[in-house]
Amino acid sequence: MAEPGSDEMKEAMEKAEISIILDTYDDIFSDFDPRPYNERALSEDFILETKRAARDKDSGIGLHLLIPQAVRSEKSEALIRVRLREYFRKSHRKLVTELSARNRGAAELIVAGAVIGAIDALLLSSGSFSTIIKDSVEIILTPASWYTIWTGFDNLLMKPKDIVADLEFYKKMMGAQVAFTPY
Repeated sequence: MAEPGSDEMKEAMEKAEISIILDTYDDIFSDFDPRPYNERALSEDFILETKRAARDKDSGIGLHLLIPQAVRSEKSEALIRVRLREYFRKSHRKLVTELSARNRGAAELIVAGAVIGAIDALLLSSGSFSTIIKDSVEIILTPASWYTIWTGFDNLLMKPKDIVADLEFYKKMMGAQVAFTPY
């Protein structure tokens, strides 16, 4: 049994691309969820630490979970492996759906802004309105058009960065090899 900080432990951690030391299997899961491992919610701390460790890693990584020999259970480890893969796959799928919805909404804003701009141009080129009405329409529609188009492009290009980073993380982790090693 390797002690934390020992040469054997350091070697095991270097071989794995992501190594996390656990006291018990419960460290992976939420303290507030009493369900069995195959249904239980994952711990926010575990996910955040895994994200931090995976940030600079390429795909094809391994998740190395170091667990005391005294608490090891192959049955629990098999359930946890399945639960982790399921969690990463579901989270990835959810983010793909969310990103698609955001992109669709952004495209709708861009089109709406272009339509508002076209209506503004048509009304301004029409000779049937008084100057006061034309000026009022221009004051309202021109900024509305620009704002809507700008917001659409902002949503399309700038705001999804957080989703894209999480999407990349979950994609990496979907294929990660999960290994439990005693210490």
